[in-house]
Amino acid sequence: MIFEVLETLFDDPFAVMNTIGLVAFALVGAAKAIRERFDLFGVTVVGLATAFAGGMTRDLLVNRVPLALRALDEIALGMIGVALAIGITAVLESPDEHPITQISDAVGLAAFATTGAIVATEAGLSSFGVVAIATINAAGGGAVADILLDRSPFILFDDFYASCAVLGGTSYWLLTAVGGGAEAFAPAACAAVTVGTRLAAVTYGWSLPSVQVLGLVREQ
Repeated sequence: MIFEVLETLFDDPFAVMNTIGLVAFALVGAAKAIRERFDLFGVTVVGLATAFAGGMTRDLLVNRVPLALRALDEIALGMIGVALAIGITAVLESPDEHPITQISDAVGLAAFATTGAIVATEAGLSSFGVVAIATINAAGGGAVADILLDRSPFILFDDFYASCAVLGGTSYWLLTAVGGGAEAFAPAACAAVTVGTRLAAVTYGWSLPSVQVLGLVREQ
């Protein structure tokens, strides 16, 4: 069984990571909407926006029709994530803060950083383009979800989040640049670096310092 999973991962890493990311991020977004007491339609919208916004932005930037508009199975995967969030809410208190949701968020971040890096590399983008698309794909959905939830995107001022995707995308580009067979391990490395740094950030409370903390400006 393990060998079959690994074979699938190496044969089509984009499909594997995309599936994981869609379900995980739809779950996370829907859980946040449930906490804010959105109705079922609102929960679904936020869940699907979290799952698809980053990928749709990625596709538009590389000049292709978003996958979400071409394949019904993409929407089905998002709906599975929304259904899981509703089910978890029925049995858990504060599901959006539960370790299950936090781990799902980290896994989704890693999966989408990887799919973004894959698409950017196939599109022939520069090193900056690969890292930028990986980060947008990974963090874009969460930013849109926060806007729908009427709050500033937390990736801009709190937590060590988008930075994890930057590190993952960088590791992907480095391995593809080295060549010599190393590129075969780039998707796994990107996912591992992203999810590893994100879980470490959650565990140890990592965050980037603000300008005020660095003492570059005075506190207002």
